[in-house]
Amino acid sequence: MSRNARLIYSPDYTQYYFHDDHPFNQRRLLLTHDLMSSFGILTESDILAPRIATEGELTLVHDPRYIQFVRDQGHSEKELPQAASYGLGTEDVPCFTNMHESSALIVGGTLNAVDAVMKGQTEHAFNPAGGLHHAFSGRASGFCIYNDCSVAIAYMRKHWNARVLYIDTDAHHGDGVQWSFYDDPNVLTVSMHETGKYLFPGTGNTTERGDGSGYGYSINVPLDAFTEDDSFLDIYHELVTKLVKGFKPDVILTQNGCDAHAYDPLTHLSCTMKIYQEIPRLAHRLAHEYCEGRWIAVGGGGYDIWRVVPRAWTLLWSEMSDQPLSDQPLPKEWLERWQPQSELGLPARLFDEGFPVIPRRAEITEKNRLTLERAIMYAPTGTEDTSK
Repeated sequence: MSRNARLIYSPDYTQYYFHDDHPFNQRRLLLTHDLMSSFGILTESDILAPRIATEGELTLVHDPRYIQFVRDQGHSEKELPQAASYGLGTEDVPCFTNMHESSALIVGGTLNAVDAVMKGQTEHAFNPAGGLHHAFSGRASGFCIYNDCSVAIAYMRKHWNARVLYIDTDAHHGDGVQWSFYDDPNVLTVSMHETGKYLFPGTGNTTERGDGSGYGYSINVPLDAFTEDDSFLDIYHELVTKLVKGFKPDVILTQNGCDAHAYDPLTHLSCTMKIYQEIPRLAHRLAHEYCEGRWIAVGGGGYDIWRVVPRAWTLLWSEMSDQPLSDQPLPKEWLERWQPQSELGLPARLFDEGFPVIPRRAEITEKNRLTLERAIMYAPTGTEDTSK
């Protein structure tokens, strides 16, 4: 196989399952895997199986008492009294059977992606089940039980002493990852998200810049509601290009939540499939320019599992594996297989038809530009010392 990319995947990922009516539905992974295969850009030889992360690996970030409780709760027939204190048994994170095992499998999938890239077995790796960026050291949050992104970064810091650039383009702020490395100047966390004025978790302001020696290494760009493609990509390209130049990472980890799409039921951004081609394209190029190709991607949010997630993550994989896709009809066999199971009409093409223009477009664009200026005021952008 000539492609230097691996997909970390197993149908067992669907065991991370809250209930039928919960918005976080890992069935989206089955649809995505099938769409990649139907386009002919994924074969079995591209796939690496995940593994269950060990307790020692999880404790790089998570409190051992929390890990033990998650294990105990997942093996209990009833909700344990302490569940709420750990962020479990809530509307967002209901308890379910084998919580520990299914959550640790996702973390292990991301660690397998890290190992493959950092050991030079492949240049790029993508774990679509990963991206659970809201979980904290001792508490579940926002559909996330263990934080595979934070564990992966801590793992790279421990075993390779790597300088890690973490780029999060989920519509929700990557709070769990930010707070895990808030005082570490060797981890630059970047989050572009919808403003917390309207959306969970309510954090991610431009003033959240890091602490101590890590000041300036936490970057947040809270975008105005109803931000469209052009403004999103303008901010993204300028932000990421400057930060890579200034920070000079050893490896790039991207969290690729696709809930900034206009169809997403939980958010208020107004982007189309265009950004899900451009986001990985820039990350890919910069990984080769600055990191000898080392690029690890994970999934994240995405709650229109039928119309958005499969297309977005198929575009990511097509970029990562150097099999570019242009706008074209979705494979007939994929549509015939899944349309009977969807209450929504599936899109006919890989890219979206034109959406109505947002009336406040100019105002939103200008507001986002001002936000970017504030966000990078103290950031390592490569412009601090122009004499070098």
